[in-house]
Amino acid sequence: MPHINLPNEFPGIRSLFMFRPETAAPLNALVQTLLHNPHPTLSAGERELIATYVSRLNTCKYCCNIHGAIAQHQLGNKPEIVQQVLVNPETAPISSKLKALLKIAAKVQSGGKNVTEGDVALARAEGATDIEIHDTVLIAAAFCMYNRYVDGLATWQPDDINLYDKMGEQRAREGYLTPPFKVVGSAQ
Repeated sequence: MPHINLPNEFPGIRSLFMFRPETAAPLNALVQTLLHNPHPTLSAGERELIATYVSRLNTCKYCCNIHGAIAQHQLGNKPEIVQQVLVNPETAPISSKLKALLKIAAKVQSGGKNVTEGDVALARAEGATDIEIHDTVLIAAAFCMYNRYVDGLATWQPDDINLYDKMGEQRAREGYLTPPFKVVGSAQ
């Protein structure tokens, strides 16, 4: 049960956005820029994988599931890629550059000062550019905030994987600036 009175027809962060629309606008704009808008080199699916991975490390069920579903749809409806990244990025069928970026993301998740010159050098050796390294750190840092926002207020987080898939398909298609997905007949 949420710690504050949230609309129960919206899961996770969506209920928080309905509760405080004035804070929702900049948070949505940030995630739209980081994950959905065109990027010089990282695909939307790759950026969603970074958000998903950090959310898993933070044990944020809602963010991990929703961004995993979005990533799945952004990557050509391939849920196995998302699952393999969550189990072990080193053996997942992703580029070595993305593996190096996920290492940086994991370091940011555990504490920003944990990112080393060696981590950055490895990413550069795998072809990562400064903007990719920058954006990986920013996505990881932002998702630590989003995860703590969702979990810190104990938002309703559905168990139905099909619901995440439906919401993920919508976000993958429309981005983050469209109205939130309303769950009809939901209960907390």
